[in-house]
Amino acid sequence: MKMTPFDLEKCLDSMVLLVDTREQPTERLKRRIEQTGLPYERKKLEQGDYSCKCTLPDGEELDLSGKVAIERKMNLDELCLCFGKERKRFEREFERARESGCRIYLLVEGGNWEKAYNGKYRSLYNAKALVASIDAFRARYGMQLDFCKEETTGRLIRDILYRELKEHLQGLEK
Repeated sequence: MKMTPFDLEKCLDSMVLLVDTREQPTERLKRRIEQTGLPYERKKLEQGDYSCKCTLPDGEELDLSGKVAIERKMNLDELCLCFGKERKRFEREFERARESGCRIYLLVEGGNWEKAYNGKYRSLYNAKALVASIDAFRARYGMQLDFCKEETTGRLIRDILYRELKEHLQGLEK
């Protein structure tokens, strides 16, 4: 499909944030969505908490939820839970993503490598085990890990999805 720069811009301007229906409708979620500056739609996503869609020049809808997803964790404690008690469920989600060719970004609010390496979180999960699990998921599933502050999560979600959508649309031209 050959797109003019105008078509590409129009598609990007039509971007809609997809929010998984399992995301709890809290004030924090409301603020996060507002931070993106995007219209949004609640939808059951096969993996992750967020993805996006847009409208193509021919009026057809392009849903990227099978190609890119963002999984958000509110802190390192929640991530420790995912690598500990909930590991089987967490692994299944990443397995599904890998099998379907979906790229997953993992955003962890309030965390950083120094806290992870030094066990500066409330969970009893061992710091070496946490770092090893993160590294294993990055190697095994191609997971992209980003630490961020809560106040920038919405903007980061928008920026990641915008760039993924733009790259995908430009790839359609080839």
